[in-house]
Amino acid sequence: MTHANRENSEGPRHGTGEEPEEPRVVVRDRRKIDPVTGELRPSPEAEEPAADGKHAGPSLGESIVDESVEPVSDLEKQLEERTADLQRLQAEYTNYRRRVDRDREQVVNAAKAGVVGDLLPLLDDLERAEQHGDLTGAFKAVADKLVASLQRAGLEPFGAEGEPFDPSVHEAVQHNTSSEVDGPTVTLVMRRGYRFGDRVLRAALVGVTDHEPGEAPAAAEAPASAEAEPELDATQSGELPLDENSR
Repeated sequence: MTHANRENSEGPRHGTGEEPEEPRVVVRDRRKIDPVTGELRPSPEAEEPAADGKHAGPSLGESIVDESVEPVSDLEKQLEERTADLQRLQAEYTNYRRRVDRDREQVVNAAKAGVVGDLLPLLDDLERAEQHGDLTGAFKAVADKLVASLQRAGLEPFGAEGEPFDPSVHEAVQHNTSSEVDGPTVTLVMRRGYRFGDRVLRAALVGVTDHEPGEAPAAAEAPASAEAEPELDATQSGELPLDENSR
């Protein structure tokens, strides 16, 4: 064999500019569910033509159901499980937000109650000054603004004469009885009480008067007894006097 024949049998020469043909790459999408429509795709074997150019269909007695395809019922079951997980997660998040909001509100109210509690002695001084007639002029205007601001924030005074006695908000330091009241009643206020929202900052010092039933009417006097009969003499008693001569 000559040198030229050897080059022809070995392949193309490098100097000719011809390159060997590269193999063609074919990418087949074998996903069972269409990512766009979400529907099941037909089996790839059903789409590929047979060797003779005809579509290979199922023979007589063969089933056309592809067992490798996941049943729709399983997909629905998985979808329900994921939906339940999302609903449970959303409910937990909602409860968490409510708990956080409630805790934040409690912290804010506690801070306000602490500040208002420190101002209660000042309110007592203002009340005593008003009772003595010293709360006048500009001093009274400032005091009224202070009290109005605290009441808008949630401060509420309690403890007045005539209120029913409540041991949860009243502290009794004096006790009397009277038939003019129907039950335990506040008749004397020594120190006013205050509450902030649902929290009692300070109980009221009060005097309490309880009901005392009136004295029972005196028992009716027994009817006057019949007049005592006068003592009878011996002659009226039915006995005969003794004769001194008959002795």
